[in-house]
Amino acid sequence: MLRGNSDACVSATIEILTIKITVLLTSYHLIAFKGNRSAYVSIADRGLHFLHSQMASSFITNSNQINFESVLMIHDNEGMLNMFKALEASGLRRFLGCESVLYEAELGQFFDTALLQDEDITCVISGKFVTISPALFSTVFDFPSEGITNFSEVPKDKVYDARSLFSQKGVQVDVHGKKKFMKHEFRLLNDILAKAITVKAGSFDSVTVERFQMMTAIQYGLKVNWGKVLFNVLKDMVDRTQKKAKGFAAQIGVLLKGIPAIPMGDGVPFPSAKVLSMRTVHTYIVTNTTIDARTESEEPGMAKTPKAMKKLSSTDEMPVDMFSEFTASKKRSATAADAPIITKKRRTGKSKPSVSQAKLDIVQVATDGFIQGL
Repeated sequence: MLRGNSDACVSATIEILTIKITVLLTSYHLIAFKGNRSAYVSIADRGLHFLHSQMASSFITNSNQINFESVLMIHDNEGMLNMFKALEASGLRRFLGCESVLYEAELGQFFDTALLQDEDITCVISGKFVTISPALFSTVFDFPSEGITNFSEVPKDKVYDARSLFSQKGVQVDVHGKKKFMKHEFRLLNDILAKAITVKAGSFDSVTVERFQMMTAIQYGLKVNWGKVLFNVLKDMVDRTQKKAKGFAAQIGVLLKGIPAIPMGDGVPFPSAKVLSMRTVHTYIVTNTTIDARTESEEPGMAKTPKAMKKLSSTDEMPVDMFSEFTASKKRSATAADAPIITKKRRTGKSKPSVSQAKLDIVQVATDGFIQGL
């Protein structure tokens, strides 16, 4: 019945799994709370709420909201303060600083039903069809409508200067390397962009070329068309042909809440750890300072190379294969040349005659004897 319709097949599979989970929960609760209907209903509700919460928590894993009113009050770290000011000036305040509320049910419905239609995203929320256009997206978050959309267009001289500016020790950092070599404010900026802008899943220890260019654009005040950039990220999330991590949880809630026809349910505030404030930023600085101190104390021991892998400095002790390219034209390596030459003794005796030759000799001797006897 569902042959050739992958979306219907996936939808049916999800419904079947949901029914099975509900039946299992119901069966368990009926057995455990037989005769106590009120207790059963209470526990069943908690179980379903737990399932919804688990689903919603996966959406905020790659989220990082900013309380700009709080972070712009940081006065004991000029680097951090300037970084947040640059973020605000780039046009991202309304997006990163929007209401940090999670609408679990509506968010789940959005990702379950969202489809791409031309340049728009359509979905079904509470039984009502909703269309989110690029223009609506940009208007809600007050994005600039002009600027670069491809970060490879960031001037190379700016990227070159940023390699020194972002560095913690003044030595130029790589555009694609470990963030631990950067100043604390740029480590945090990398995390913000990875979680809240590009929505990357996994480790955030490394900086990508695109994020480095993005950080450069923000730091030097280059114009960026964030509306187009971020709407393309949202389109990648709802595109079922891509395995893009899900994010923009708070922002999707703001978009849906702004549509009068949609009755929104109760929202859940974001965990405090997911919202950057003066307190959480201070904790971030202390944590990274401790990590830096520990790394510096361990560096001498970590820098040692195992004996098996250590390259010898003296050419006399170097293995032959380390400089074999210099002796490629020779028939023997230097080591082989220094070794005593063992010559093979040449045979001087007569070789053993073959069987056929021996037979011929015997026949010849017999013939000669026969003739002499005559």
